Amino acid sequence: MNFETFEPVYEAILADFGFDRAADERARDVAAELATPFPLDRLGDWRGETVAVAGAAPRLSEDVEVARDADVVVAASTAADVLRDRGVAVDCMVTDLDKNPETAAALTREGVPVAAHAHGDNLLAVREWLPRFADGATLATTQAAPVGPVRNLGGFTDGDRAAFLADHVGAGRLVFPGWDFDDPDVEPMKARKLDWAARLLRWLERRRDERFGVLDGRREELDGALDPVLGECEE
Repeated sequence: MNFETFEPVYEAILADFGFDRAADERARDVAAELATPFPLDRLGDWRGETVAVAGAAPRLSEDVEVARDADVVVAASTAADVLRDRGVAVDCMVTDLDKNPETAAALTREGVPVAAHAHGDNLLAVREWLPRFADGATLATTQAAPVGPVRNLGGFTDGDRAAFLADHVGAGRLVFPGWDFDDPDVEPMKARKLDWAARLLRWLERRRDERFGVLDGRREELDGALDPVLGECEE
């Protein structure tokens, strides 16, 4: 995924939520000052493998074996803690630093890659936490245009960004333990973000010519929401 392809979707997300693009860019620029380049070929052993993209919904505790059986585990946010507490090694964590940045920092010091996301609402966290992350294990990301060491590989929430990252480095099959688009306990803003995560996974599914079980029963609705946004940007 390159930014030119992703940008129409990014613009639709900005419009839907009323987010400030300039704020995203300010956070990105701070991350660019603090981060060092992360060579994506470090993730080359994901190529062709089954990658578990672990979400942080409560059902993850029921889906632990799906992650355990995968070749590679990429954990979104607090999914990293849940899996590690159950003896499942995490190969990468994806986070926007809003819940468990201590876990992310500790993982980088263990040599586990962490994709740390900078956006308009977490500038203070970027300033506080990126300097605590180990160089060489930190991939700084943005939802705006990439600058310097800060990459944009696609995606919006921690979970779908993890899926786009796995796709970018050549993952074979993607599985999705710990995902729940209908969790009744999430607050309204989170529910809207989950709606977008589902749309983006559907886009990724189409690009990969793959079927993600987590989207079963949703594709027609998701296509109806996606197609006006994508226009001619699909490759």
